[in-house]
Amino acid sequence: MMTSPCESLPAADCPFCPRIVALREEQRSLNPQWHNAPVASFGRADARLLIVGLAPGLQGANRTGRPFTGDYAGDLLYATLLKFGFARGRYAARPDDGLVLADCRITNAVRCVPPQNKPIGAEIAACRSFLKSELAAMTKLSALLALGRIAHDSILGAVGQRRANHSFGHGTEHDLGGGLRLFDSYHCSRYNTNTGRLTAAMFEQVFSQIRDYLRA
Repeated sequence: MMTSPCESLPAADCPFCPRIVALREEQRSLNPQWHNAPVASFGRADARLLIVGLAPGLQGANRTGRPFTGDYAGDLLYATLLKFGFARGRYAARPDDGLVLADCRITNAVRCVPPQNKPIGAEIAACRSFLKSELAAMTKLSALLALGRIAHDSILGAVGQRRANHSFGHGTEHDLGGGLRLFDSYHCSRYNTNTGRLTAAMFEQVFSQIRDYLRA
């Protein structure tokens, strides 16, 4: 059954993106014990902070069913959330590790794993309605964190803002109106950290900006 555009999560067999559907079927055959479906958001809908990533990793959220769980990007993200009080418990890279988010929710601009972890424009656009519904459901939302340019652009599209007015840049803040502020960070992927494009200190500085904003 096709998912209604007013829902915030695609159906398990969402048919909108042919490349993604083909990869999903391949992975269901190769790894039937994996999640291999659109990945739901993690955290309470009444949180003030929504973190938006790019898409589930093949052996991360696509395997485990929880955003940023089971790959390197999650190691850095959840360690930082714990440090800044946006999570409680212990992250063990499993959806049953007992980790709880505090005043924070995590989702992705694209809800299914794309080939080579790189969604194309049509796939990003197809998933934007789900992000828009996510934002509408979060009635206490005050801060958004975009992990990477694609997440940044998807958020702007979902809230009806022009990209030309809000250029992406690590550590940049954008007033979106209505008490909503967008924060940008380079994605916490292994590629970015291994090349030095993003360091733990740089990542933590963005969370410090977010924490200061929410306190104010």
